[in-house]
Amino acid sequence: MKATAELQVVPIGEGVSVRDQIKQVVDLLGNYDFLVETHASGTNIEGELSAILAAVEAIHEQLHAAGSVRLLSYIKIETRTDKTPTLAGKRL
Repeated sequence: MKATAELQVVPIGEGVSVRDQIKQVVDLLGNYDFLVETHASGTNIEGELSAILAAVEAIHEQLHAAGSVRLLSYIKIETRTDKTPTLAGKRL
């Protein structure tokens, strides 16, 4: 099932800058067959729903393995039955 999602990963207790952790997130998403668009407060993703959910799990596993003790992820997911959801369809 195709989906679009907005993902925000928040490493808690990592200090003021979390740039290194978020770079790891973006790099990991590049391993999937996704259309990815980063923005100031998160990342938009277009792909298979099962792969998006698997990627979120992989992100948590990788960041925890790299030393992040606590992670909070906010995920908005859209699926449709009338047409395939796309990031391009969201642009104004």
